[in-house]
Amino acid sequence: MTALRWQGFLEELGYSVEVTESWSGGDASLLIALHAYRSHQSIVEFKKQYPSRPLVLILTGTDLYRDIKNHSEVIESMEMADQLIVLQSAAVDSVPAHLQHKVQVIYQSVEVNVRDLAAKDDFLVSIIGHLRDEKDPFCIVRSLPLLPSDSKITVRHLGQAMNSQIKDQAAKFSAAIDRYEWLGEVSHADALKVLSQSRLMVISSRMEGGAHVVSEAIALGIPVIASDIPGNRGLLGEDYPGYYPVADANGLATLLYRAENTPAFYASLQKCINLRRELIKPAREKKSIHELVSGLIAH
Repeated sequence: MTALRWQGFLEELGYSVEVTESWSGGDASLLIALHAYRSHQSIVEFKKQYPSRPLVLILTGTDLYRDIKNHSEVIESMEMADQLIVLQSAAVDSVPAHLQHKVQVIYQSVEVNVRDLAAKDDFLVSIIGHLRDEKDPFCIVRSLPLLPSDSKITVRHLGQAMNSQIKDQAAKFSAAIDRYEWLGEVSHADALKVLSQSRLMVISSRMEGGAHVVSEAIALGIPVIASDIPGNRGLLGEDYPGYYPVADANGLATLLYRAENTPAFYASLQKCINLRRELIKPAREKKSIHELVSGLIAH
């Protein structure tokens, strides 16, 4: 999604852009690589063939919060790049100090339709994202029995299960728990529809570079309850009141019930989300990309 969005902006700005899984070896004025580890070979080959041409590296969550510790190629890619891009502000702290002068934050933009308000007598909570271990997909399931009996919270969980074990668990929970419904993989349009009808979105990731679905929730004005990790803080802000400790089902249940039953707390979440909208406007991202690319090519 990031690559295709950048392609769209660059083509609007008059550039000819080719999106490939790896660099084809063809002539290019500039290479934009997404993912330091997976794009390492392309970065090496491009810099070898065109040492004076600029290279932009967009760093992902797996680069900064996992692979940088285990693969020397991540640092090597970062050192060869002329400019490093991170997608949320907290990511800057994870870049080695000697490379931070290269870093620029460009938030992922979102353009969506105005939300449809959910009915006043329900409290729908959505979770959107493929089900894999890094997402701690069943923290929400562990939290549901901890809600007081008067809670009216219901959960819709959207996303493809990434292995058979997780798929079996999701199906089992969906059948056994009245409050919880796993819908599996749905279209992007349908996911946005569910999100727009939600009172809250939960993002429970153990590791995240800056989830696009958080930006979508911001664009729609949907408050978020988020695991306390840098990727979420960088999008929602350091002073956001809706964080709970990673994998803490009790902490998640406490925040869910508080949002459901304490209007002042829900309003504080809503206010903070609305204040972040300026960051994810398409015009802002397009302007940042234009200044980045035109500056590098001119230099």
